[in-house]
Amino acid sequence: MDTIASHSRSLTGDKSDESLIAARGLAFKVAGAAGAVNILRGVDLSIGKGEVVGLVGPSGSGKTSLLMLLAGLERPTSGSLVVAGREPGRMDEDALARFRRETIGIVFQAFHLIPTMTALENVAVPLEFAGRRDAFPRATQALQNVGLGHRLGHYPGELSGGEQQRVALARATVAEPPLLLADEPTGNLDRGTGAQVMELLFGLRARLGTTLLLITHDPVLAGRCDRVLRMEDGLIQPG
Repeated sequence: MDTIASHSRSLTGDKSDESLIAARGLAFKVAGAAGAVNILRGVDLSIGKGEVVGLVGPSGSGKTSLLMLLAGLERPTSGSLVVAGREPGRMDEDALARFRRETIGIVFQAFHLIPTMTALENVAVPLEFAGRRDAFPRATQALQNVGLGHRLGHYPGELSGGEQQRVALARATVAEPPLLLADEPTGNLDRGTGAQVMELLFGLRARLGTTLLLITHDPVLAGRCDRVLRMEDGLIQPG
């Protein structure tokens, strides 16, 4: 742990307990038909606790791949990554599952709800996996927080796109994770519905004090963040 703490200090230039994410030289390669493809080419990144950061850049620049590494859904090829004092790239699958349950909430452009489960059951899933006896009361409250207390027993196919994304948002925040990752969360919604979802997202983040990393192409949304990072060609650009 001392090694991790000193590493975080070197990235932030400050105390490690002020940094939730610290990455240095983070690289990610995938196999392609013509050989290995460099998706991330040495990313340096520091995000403080409670900070709201927008991540912008052209399609294919590596934004979603970076999010997947932060969430422990992919492993870095090289470099170092510390999230909430832990190193997801060094964990086995069981430890990664616990890490994601305890640390990460994710909202994707696609809703990724389980079609055979009701809204309430979808939101309760991460709490049930964590062995929480209060999974359903907490899931009920989370759905009420996003204005869906009247849709608890509805299946995803019975909900509008905006309602499905609000269920996904409730699921991502029900365990009050320290880190919330959002990848174009309004990409499949019309402008009005998307604006409502983003108001909920920013409101929940503020109430929970959660760190938020938001991938977006919308300059208005990016402008609501504490700071904005730009990715190009697998690197975060200076300035």
